[in-house]
Amino acid sequence: MSVFKKFAGQTMVYGISTIFSRLLNFILTPVFTHTYATAVYGILITMYSWASLINVFLAFGMETTYFRYLNKHEDKKQQVYNNSFLIVAFSASLLLITGLVFINPISKWLSSNDMSQYQDQRRYVLYFVFLLFFDAIALIPFAKLRADGKPFRYSLIKFINILSSVTIILFFIYVVPYIIKNHWSTAHFFAGWYREKWLGYVFIGNLCASIITFILLLPEILQVRFNFDKAMFKKMAQYSWPILAANVSFIINENLDKLLLGRFLSDKDVGIYGAVCKIAIFMSIFNMAFRLGAEPFFFSHAKHANARTTYATILKYFSIALAIIFVALIANIEILKYFISRDAAHRAEYWVGLPVIPYLLLGYVCLGIYMNLSVWYRLSDQTKFGLYISVVGAFITIVFNILLIPKYGYMASAWVSLAAYASMMVMSYILGQKHYPIPYDLKRIGSYLLLSIVLVFLSFFVFHRNIYIGNAMLIAFVGLIAYFEKNELMKMLRRNA
Repeated sequence: MSVFKKFAGQTMVYGISTIFSRLLNFILTPVFTHTYATAVYGILITMYSWASLINVFLAFGMETTYFRYLNKHEDKKQQVYNNSFLIVAFSASLLLITGLVFINPISKWLSSNDMSQYQDQRRYVLYFVFLLFFDAIALIPFAKLRADGKPFRYSLIKFINILSSVTIILFFIYVVPYIIKNHWSTAHFFAGWYREKWLGYVFIGNLCASIITFILLLPEILQVRFNFDKAMFKKMAQYSWPILAANVSFIINENLDKLLLGRFLSDKDVGIYGAVCKIAIFMSIFNMAFRLGAEPFFFSHAKHANARTTYATILKYFSIALAIIFVALIANIEILKYFISRDAAHRAEYWVGLPVIPYLLLGYVCLGIYMNLSVWYRLSDQTKFGLYISVVGAFITIVFNILLIPKYGYMASAWVSLAAYASMMVMSYILGQKHYPIPYDLKRIGSYLLLSIVLVFLSFFVFHRNIYIGNAMLIAFVGLIAYFEKNELMKMLRRNA
């Protein structure tokens, strides 16, 4: 099997599973915005923002480190797996114990000492402590499935996770009230404890799904041997801590805006911004599918003579795909906006945030390219540069959100997100060409990206999101790319036949 076919095949499997999983999750957005007031939805967004930040510390950069050390120590795969799993399991256990011991002060802080919210907040924290524990335990077994070339098993478990979560949440939101209202045989049982429109059922659904995932991953978990190599751990830690710091900075870029919006403005603003951000999930899906397929591929392909040329080709067509998705999403924003809220009474309340979408999507384009470019410091064991780049991005996020949110609201968060990811992308390219040069086709990549930005500007701001004009420009854009790339694509197809 050719290099590109192998990479494309695995990425496609991850992509399909990610799309189905995320779309199942995506259908919950109109459910939540219909069920909960914007302020309550803002609490949900805030809780998951904190969870994302904590997850990074639990992972300790071990996912990437695991792939790197499998590549460096092909004769010690079991020991690499043991070390990676035990490190994450230790951090997860530490969180679990700490969370249970300090659950009261944490709950008081999150509820801003509002005792009317304290009991609910305490339950939320309890659910999240266990949710984070089980998710962390699953991290390295999932990485093992990717490293072992088992994308179908990986995808199936991920799909079951999301399907379980969605099913349980919808059961609590719709099925239980229906049972009670229609006096079914179990109505008395549910009526004794059920709270209508209680946010905690969302977290219970996610926790149950994580427990199911843990059970499904037991075959991989039981392969762990409690044999810890201290010498290898020291080297792994030296490689992983800059990745940890970089990932923390990345999560700050992703979630700090929502946390700061809650502090400077209100939970309602967080709810509006968080709901509108869901439209960017389609770009996020593509980036995630690429990362899942690319990370193990890049490491396994590093020793090939033409590796750098392969990486350059991948970035070119990845960038083209990002540009097309960027234009397509904006061209159809008038359809996609209905996914934010299906309730006519709440639509206008959320649609006011639509102007942030072009900036958020362009930020995700820059992020996707940065993820692709970051291969250089991972392969050359210079992860410290990933730390430097991410710190700059985090600095931009923190400082400018604090300065601009009070004046410009959530629009500032979208602008700052774009600025942070664009800066990281440019820095990674410049440093990469100095320390690990890769022959990227900047002329073509830059031209396509610039044209996509122009088309998005015209579609959203000049033609006011007209779906017919937007899609006409999309078709013309795809046709132009096909015309200029047809010769190279034909060569690749003949070579890979």
